Parts: sequence; C-alpha cells; structure tokens
Amino acid sequence: MTISRRSFLSLSAAVAATAAAAPSAASAVPMVPDAFGAAAVAVSPPGDVVGKITAGYQGWFACRGDGAPINLWWHWARQADQPPSITNSAIKSWPDTREYATTYGTGFPALNDGRLAHLFSSYDQQTVDVHFRWMAENGIHTAALQRFNPFGGEGPTRDAVADRVRSAAERTGRKYYIMYDVSDWLSMRTQITQDWATKMSAHTGSSAYARQNGMPVVGIWGFGFNDPQRPFTPEECQEVIDWFKGQGVYVMGGVPTWWRTLGEDSRQGFADVYRSFHMISPWLVGRISNVGGADQFYDVATVPDLAECNRLGIDYQPCVLPGDLQERHRAHGDFMWRQFYNHARAGVASAYISMFDEYNEGNQIAKTAATAGDVPAGSGIWALDEDGTACSSDYYLRLTNDGGRMLRGELPVTSLRPTPPQP
Repeated sequence: MTISRRSFLSLSAAVAATAAAAPSAASAVPMVPDAFGAAAVAVSPPGDVVGKITAGYQGWFACRGDGAPINLWWHWARQADQPPSITNSAIKSWPDTREYATTYGTGFPALNDGRLAHLFSSYDQQTVDVHFRWMAENGIHTAALQRFNPFGGEGPTRDAVADRVRSAAERTGRKYYIMYDVSDWLSMRTQITQDWATKMSAHTGSSAYARQNGMPVVGIWGFGFNDPQRPFTPEECQEVIDWFKGQGVYVMGGVPTWWRTLGEDSRQGFADVYRSFHMISPWLVGRISNVGGADQFYDVATVPDLAECNRLGIDYQPCVLPGDLQERHRAHGDFMWRQFYNHARAGVASAYISMFDEYNEGNQIAKTAATAGDVPAGSGIWALDEDGTACSSDYYLRLTNDGGRMLRGELPVTSLRPTPPQP
C-alpha cells in the first residue's frame, strides 16, 4: 500500500527560488559560521521530548511468512500479496540486513556482491530490538511510533508492533509515544479517542512511555493540511485536541510547514488549532532538498517559528531530514548537518528526525546499503556512496548522534560537519 503523507507538496515561491539558484550542498556551506551558538531556548524544562532527539518510527514493514496478521509484503511491494521484485517494488533504499536474525527471501536478484536479497519484518521482535539498540547507541532518546487508522485491515499488525516497541524500549532504556497520523482516516473524530481510551492508553503504564511536564505524550500528525487526505474542520480538530488534554495528555502536533502564516500547505481557519498544541513540529519533507533551501528555511521559518512559539508558550520541535537518497539529496551528510547547524544557531532545543526506518520513501537514517555491492543487481537503487563518497551503513545514525550533541551544547556550534562518513 502507499501512504501519501510524505508526498511532496508545493514549496513556497521564496524557498523554491532560493533552492533552484543555490550552489551544490558542499560548496554552499560557508567556511566560517555566520552566527555562533545562541543558547538553546525551550518553554518547558527538559523531559522525554523537550531537549531530546526524537525519531519518527514507522514499524510498518511485514513479509509473507513472518506470522503478522496482515500476511502481506506490507510497504515492501506495490502489489503486496506478491514478493517484492524489480517490477513489484515499493522500495527506495535498500536496508543493511546483516544484524537481523531472521530475514525473508524476495523476488529481487541477488545483491551485486552475491548475497541473497532478503528483507526484514517489523513484526519480528528481534528486528525492533535491533532498531532500538541502534537508537540507544546513537543518541536517539525517543521514538514516535506512527499509528495510522487502526480500524482497518492493518490494525491488528499495528497493535502487535506497538507491543514490540514497548518491549524494545523498556530493554534499551529508550522512550516511545504513540503518534497518530490522521491521513485518509475519515472517521478520525470519534475513532482516535476510542483507540486511545480502549487500547493505546494502556501503554502509559510502561516505564518507557514518554512523558513531558509529568504528562504522557501523544502526537497527532496532519491537522490543517491543505489537501484532500485530511479534510477535517477546525472545529473537529479542536475537539480532539481538547479531549486529549482533558485526559491529562501532553499533545504534540505535526503541523503544516506554514502553520504560522496560514499559507501554502495550511488551510485557513486553523490558527487557534495549531496554537492549542503543547508542542508543534512543522513538517519539512519535500520542502527542501539542498543546503540552499535549508538556509532559506532558517530565515523564513525556523527563526520566526521559534520566536512565535516562545511568545505563546509552546514547545518547538522542528524536523531534521537526511534527504531522499534515491533523489540524491544527501550530499554525504552535508544536507542533514546544515539543518542541525541552523537549528543550533537559532537556539532550538529539540529536533524530530524524519524518519528512522522509512526505506520505502528514502528518508531513513537506519542502517542502509553502503555500496553498490549491497543492493540487488539491476535494481537501480542507490547506495550511500552514490555521490562518490564512501559512507558506512550507520553513517546517518552517527550524524544524528553528533547533531543531538550539538543541540545540547556538548559539541560547539559549527557549520562544518564533524562526523566522518566512515568511522
């Protein structure tokens, strides 16, 4: 199946013009930073999301034969009842699968180095354990577990993955919280509260469930976006936010990029809705793809967004994205580091990595095929060395670790990426 939450929306004219005119990522990075280390600003004290690195965690991959109720090649194949192959693929980046105890054969040719082209399942507890170990090793404190409409056919599998995430978080000392994505969920208004009350609120009994300001955290992604997938009125959305607040929940909102100005990707009439969240995280995927675009966003979005949040007493958690590997946005880490640097020089305290495991959309930071030898022959899938720079499969995890350290003041604020592509 295809989830179009991450589909590219139009950029603002200003950002598009700047990005089009920008030099390459490597040449656009100035040798000397143009600002140094404003102290990090946060409305709330440090908790499980404020002052922390959070990564969006899909957990949405399954394979035939893994025992998952969905019994499909979930998110690996366009025709999910058939094995993924060169002609039946939903994959944009190939995972490094060497640390998974169980993998599943596909219809792809062997990898260029001769290994069989196997994939992992998020339904396997060991898979989730590996992912959370990578988070623990690389400074990712919290996982936002994505939860799409759980009342359809994928619901039982999502319920099971939530249990696996709880177990992995408890074992690795990570935190997690439920993040609802309202895309294409037409009965969201009543079902989201039902799902929390009857199922997901039980997770708050875990020592690993994220809390902020003493309250369990719930994320809601998608209110106010100007597209037909999320047609909800401001009144419907406000009712849902108020309900969660009434349950004593700290509500994080994944909001449109232009939430503050109500332009471009935002509907009109949502100003009060956005400002009723405890924390907001404006979406960034599809808006920028190089250093020039990142710098323009610093001026037109990050700095004024942070000022508005501080004025209103709202916590601010902007996105950091590695870039779409298949579209060759990454510039061996310079693109991602520039976002971390811009957040640090603005005084941002928290960041949301989008995403941890999104191999089917190319925005993953989890371990990824490092070289052409690590991808299926003839697949056309790029590895991390696509621009000629050799990168280890864990490079974007290590880059995330250093970015978080810079935001916390453990590294100096610098535009020069300190993380070597190979350890």
